[in-house]
Amino acid sequence: MTRRMILPFLFGIFGMAILIGLGVWQLQRLEWKEAVLADIDSRIGSAPVAIPAMPDPDADRYLPVEAVGTFIGEELRVLASVKLVGAGHRLVSAFETDGRRVLVDRGFLPLQTDAGTRPDGAVTVVGNIHWPDEIDGFTPAPDLENNLWFARDVAAMANALGTEPVLIIARDITPRSAAITPMPVNSAGIPNDHLSYAITWFSLAFVWLGMTALLLWRIRRKTD
Repeated sequence: MTRRMILPFLFGIFGMAILIGLGVWQLQRLEWKEAVLADIDSRIGSAPVAIPAMPDPDADRYLPVEAVGTFIGEELRVLASVKLVGAGHRLVSAFETDGRRVLVDRGFLPLQTDAGTRPDGAVTVVGNIHWPDEIDGFTPAPDLENNLWFARDVAAMANALGTEPVLIIARDITPRSAAITPMPVNSAGIPNDHLSYAITWFSLAFVWLGMTALLLWRIRRKTD
């Protein structure tokens, strides 16, 4: 190796080492994320308990609960869509249980479909407490006049319906409306892109190696 090749060679090795290190780090993140998702799935599917007195957005996220009560007031309609079904709304209602009021996401109602009458009397709701993270700087404000919401903003919905800022996403409602399909909470919507990031970094390392080899070859040709 000539003197002119040493610096490009070291620069190439250093850059490739960084890119490979980033790829390995993403694989470690992938392993961590898969463990987190497995824990969430286990938590979601565990036996339901009573609604905590003061649910915590961190400690009680995804907590399975069961409550008996009645739906009161009007439903809030959140724009949604379901694959192979099309557009529709999630129906979010106030739910009175044990002297308190919380929110219940009853499920999906396709457009131009009648929700039917509510169950007469008490109903049993089994689901998971959740605080969906659906609001960003591009989310339109709700159209209150037409009762159309573009995201599940728990605090705003609780204020609109006069409930605690607690949302139960129903897994099952007994008795249930045939027109409304529950959309249970799951981990499918939680991003896990670490494998694709790792592949990207490893691919860049391979490209970097090729570019370094090409540069060294050209320097050697000029030297010869």
